[in-house]
Amino acid sequence: MNSMEEYRKISLDDIERLGPMEIERRSFEIISEEAGGRIPDDIRAMIIKRVIHTSADFEYIDNLCFSDGAVEHALEALKNGAWIVTDTNMALSGINKKSLQKAGGEAHCFIADEDVAEEAKRLGVTRASVCVDKAAKLERPLIYAVGNAPTALVRLYELIQEGKIRPELIIGVPVGFVNVVQSKELIMQTDIPYIVARGRKGGSNVAACICNALLYLLDGSRR
Repeated sequence: MNSMEEYRKISLDDIERLGPMEIERRSFEIISEEAGGRIPDDIRAMIIKRVIHTSADFEYIDNLCFSDGAVEHALEALKNGAWIVTDTNMALSGINKKSLQKAGGEAHCFIADEDVAEEAKRLGVTRASVCVDKAAKLERPLIYAVGNAPTALVRLYELIQEGKIRPELIIGVPVGFVNVVQSKELIMQTDIPYIVARGRKGGSNVAACICNALLYLLDGSRR
């Protein structure tokens, strides 16, 4: 049987007529209802709910891991003007720049920079890993949000071990199959605050959504 045949016929009468913010509010109500009390009742809740809102995937309730005090530390860093560096332009485009600018921060992605491409070709490595080296030279508080490239997490781990970079927070949510699980576990073995989606799931949209959830917690909007 075609899966579409399992659904009853829908008419326009079945469509809820809601404004933009009402749609978001209703979505969060549905998430809370369907989660059935499984989402922790603390500062992590807004982040987990926003990830579910972005992905429609309730497995993030169990998969999204937070180091002790990670959210509080990230909020303090953002309050003090930390920059967010992403591994993809897709994640960069999804970050609410207006909210970030209010806190005095900026968002950057170096993946398309010519010098990054040249260095990656010279070394025979991914551009994502070279981007981490470029970010390390910024010499300012950074939140690194990785939604695509496990090689970025591996390079972060290497530079952390060498004492060359110490991000305020690592958002480790690359999606895929090759070295994805392992790279996330490496980050969870450091003493750097982290929010990591354990396992294979993640994506640039998830990375951006976690950044935005932190920004909304900071400015008190869209709770």
